[in-house]
Amino acid sequence: MKILKFGGSSIASAANINRVIDILKSTSENNQIAVVFSAINKTTDALINMASKAQKQDDTYNASLSELENNHFDIVRELIPVNNQSGVLSGVKKIFNQLENILEGVYLLQELSPKTNDTIVSYGEFLSTFIITKALQCNEIDAVYKNSGELIVTNSNYGNAVPIIDLTDKNIKEYFANNNHNITVLPGFIACNQQGEKTTLGRGGSDYTAAILAAALEVEQLEIWTDVSGMYTANPKLVKQAEPIKTLSYSEAMELSHFGASVLYPPTVQPVMNKNIPLYIKNTFHPEDAGSFITNENVKGGGIVKGISHIDNIALATVEGNGLIGIPGVSKRLFSALSEKKVNVILITQASSEHSICIAIDGNEVEKAELAIQDEFAYELSLGKIDPLHTQTNMAIVAIVGEEMKSHQGISGRMFSALGKDNVNIHAIAQGASERNISTVIDAKNVKKALNGLHAEFFEGHITKLNLFVVGVGNVGGKLLEQIEKQKAYLLDKLQLSIEVVGMANSKKMIFNEEGIDISADWKQNLIDNGEELNLDLFHEHVKEMNLSNSVFVDNTANATIAGLYADYLKESIGVVTCNKIAASSEYSVYAELKRLSQEYNAPYLFETNVGAGLPIINTLNNLVQSGDQIIKIQAVASGSLNFIFNSFVGDANFAEIVDQAGALGFTEPDPRIDLSGVDVARKILILARESGAKMNLEDIENKTFLPKASLEADSIEDFKKTLISEASHFEAIKEKAAANNAELKYVAEFVNGKANVSLQEVDSKHPFSNLQGSDNIVLFFTERYPEFPLIIKGAGAGADVTASGIFADIIRIGKG
Repeated sequence: MKILKFGGSSIASAANINRVIDILKSTSENNQIAVVFSAINKTTDALINMASKAQKQDDTYNASLSELENNHFDIVRELIPVNNQSGVLSGVKKIFNQLENILEGVYLLQELSPKTNDTIVSYGEFLSTFIITKALQCNEIDAVYKNSGELIVTNSNYGNAVPIIDLTDKNIKEYFANNNHNITVLPGFIACNQQGEKTTLGRGGSDYTAAILAAALEVEQLEIWTDVSGMYTANPKLVKQAEPIKTLSYSEAMELSHFGASVLYPPTVQPVMNKNIPLYIKNTFHPEDAGSFITNENVKGGGIVKGISHIDNIALATVEGNGLIGIPGVSKRLFSALSEKKVNVILITQASSEHSICIAIDGNEVEKAELAIQDEFAYELSLGKIDPLHTQTNMAIVAIVGEEMKSHQGISGRMFSALGKDNVNIHAIAQGASERNISTVIDAKNVKKALNGLHAEFFEGHITKLNLFVVGVGNVGGKLLEQIEKQKAYLLDKLQLSIEVVGMANSKKMIFNEEGIDISADWKQNLIDNGEELNLDLFHEHVKEMNLSNSVFVDNTANATIAGLYADYLKESIGVVTCNKIAASSEYSVYAELKRLSQEYNAPYLFETNVGAGLPIINTLNNLVQSGDQIIKIQAVASGSLNFIFNSFVGDANFAEIVDQAGALGFTEPDPRIDLSGVDVARKILILARESGAKMNLEDIENKTFLPKASLEADSIEDFKKTLISEASHFEAIKEKAAANNAELKYVAEFVNGKANVSLQEVDSKHPFSNLQGSDNIVLFFTERYPEFPLIIKGAGAGADVTASGIFADIIRIGKG
């Protein structure tokens, strides 16, 4: 014999019920079965809501009752053949009339006792089983209905009654010994006390009903049918990569269900575990799926950690004070007081100093817990031996579960490391002696991030997923998206790195998609059509609210306002990657603060492209300094735009035309004054000086400009460009002088002996700066290890492709950790 149980979502519509009937037909071909049903989806919630409204004399409960009645009528009309409908509809109407009378009594008396509430909520299961039994019979299936309340006997703890096993087992065995029907339909959740009054087994109690039947009859297997394909490695609604667990032990299933895996009601496991009855969790909508198999046998394989689970709406309550130290019986008094108020303690931790006891409870029971502790410890509180109860709300418990955890070292370390990497603060930790569960209490806002981080650590083969929020998707940003899309498969295969763009913005619009924006398709049109108006503060709020693991803010702009937001992102443990030089070259205090925040919040702040576009200049400098080398001098041609301009400014070339050409190629900033004035180069040598350890500001850089006074005093870009024409003779003189000296013009930045300067210089053919092509950059590092012959980095230092590649390299660096 087999016992099957179907949840509310499995019978939410006539179509779903027909699927269930097909499963029952197939299962009962060679087996006698008993099948337990929950109420039709959301019915129990609706009944609870109606009862509450009736108690408050809110007569809108009548409208809710009519709506629920019509929903059931609609299912009957679609499910039952026309010639059989009238009898079924009248039976449903009779049940609703009984329910209406009870609700009316609650309304008139304004009283809703636990006993009455149990009676009201039991109608959901009576309705579903009545309808389904009739549907089976109309399909000429040998089915009979049996009221579970006549079999399962409990105490009188209404709302969460405890079965009296001896009486219950006797009733079940006697009934089924004389029952020869192929299928027996029973309502889940419902029981009766010894006086014959209705009780219920707690929310989710239909699973428990099925387990009680299975254990009493010692059946060959119990099947729990739901809307997912088993117990998952994590909540699939929160962790996209979660997968069904093929096999797990009863102990593992019990731990996971207790800590929030809602697919299985926790008390369900014990009855079948005691009788060694195999338990299957199957998917009504995909019956071909293997589902999860739960057994008493020694379960091996499937990973050290079997699953990650969590409980929402947790409050952390801490009792502490010197009066706890060395005093026997304090814990007993605490838990007895909580028990009397029916406050369930979910998790307990106590420091070895005995100075404090920390408990996790349901967030809805904080007030009851406070009153219980105040009453019990009133004397100690009055003497100051115990501090007033400290509570923290908006918490959640996240637990990892696995039978094999106890035989493997370092599991807790990996767990805490994964949480710490995402800056998820742990408020409390608990681990039982069995070592099959490690539980942590964290802020509720971090649950999704924590689950995804832990899932990546224990189930995804160490694949790291980065979630990018990209601002600036024009020239450089567009190339970056192209490169990411092109390299996605390679990065996943070779580096176990998955990169998703989950947010992006241009100067007008912004768009977000937690599952990832499709950058292989027409993302530009998607941004135009579906994006909302750009608001940088709102963009930041969206990023915070999404709260994704390994989030990185990517700034491809030269915008000062955006640069001013970096600190806000770093404080949220969101990494920052940028080609925007403004932040790193602003006041030293700002630069230092961003560096500090990066360390404090474990959030990378990378700006390799601030100097040399895609060249590994800053990274190389960091490696030298971190390995203990001392910087003696830095010399650089660090402006691709100026190098292009002066490489091209030979022979009959016109200076103004070359500047225009550099702008058209994307080598200069939109405002060419930034490049030609030397400010851009000054910012770059300032950044290199700071990365070398110098505490400098931009005004400390000596800027020996080559521009004439008229150009320096121009009020606008247009006026500036006009001066390049009107002052042509000035630029020609510079060119001719260099030619006469058989030298090349290079705009050089230098840092030596704590001082820095930028200037246009003539270099001869033997100098390393000679013969730089196009927009090439070059940097010479003279150090204690390279005192005479410098470490040289040379290559293209401007252009959208190389800049994008530098940004991409920083992103990959974050992913590689």
